[in-house]
Amino acid sequence: MSKEIEPKKQTKVITIRIDQELNENLDRMKDRMGINKNSLIKNYLELSKYFLKRKSTIQSLNDRDLVVIKRSFLRNLLERMEETDQINFGDKLGRFINDIARIYGKQEDLEFKIDFCDNLGFFNNLLDESNYVLVEKKFGPVKFAEAFLWRLFEQKELNPNYIEEEMKGNKSLRQKYKNQIKQLDISSSHYSYEFARINKEK
Repeated sequence: MSKEIEPKKQTKVITIRIDQELNENLDRMKDRMGINKNSLIKNYLELSKYFLKRKSTIQSLNDRDLVVIKRSFLRNLLERMEETDQINFGDKLGRFINDIARIYGKQEDLEFKIDFCDNLGFFNNLLDESNYVLVEKKFGPVKFAEAFLWRLFEQKELNPNYIEEEMKGNKSLRQKYKNQIKQLDISSSHYSYEFARINKEK
């Protein structure tokens, strides 16, 4: 069988003039990263697909102001939250990604959403052989991750009662949670769920 050959992407040559200080900084960065200057500049230009860089601000593609913080700081902050707040925060972050996908007509495009998460530094775009999404546990605590993925894939709010305080001693609620979320044991270092799967067309 002959393999399908993907058509080459059309390319354009752009020319910009930069000052000597910026040029020297690019040289330092390419040496630090071990890549050539063309690759470095392309990497920065690729970021324009994921957020807006104005003169003194960074904004999301739906015009929300952004700040850059250490991922470990955010994770530690989330881990200190009550489970209810983790679910609420995860849902809001999922809405944020869905809103951007909607702007680009990609509301139902799960591959677009996961790639977007990857390029924003949330977690790596990683699927197992059955196309289940594998989310690194360092992304955040389990309730935060479940609410985020539920909003991303199901486009609904996760049941706020799916917290340990509510499920403790409530067998019917816990069973409902297990049946709906269906945690998978694919990798000990990743979250994975039955609902968080990308159906790729052959």
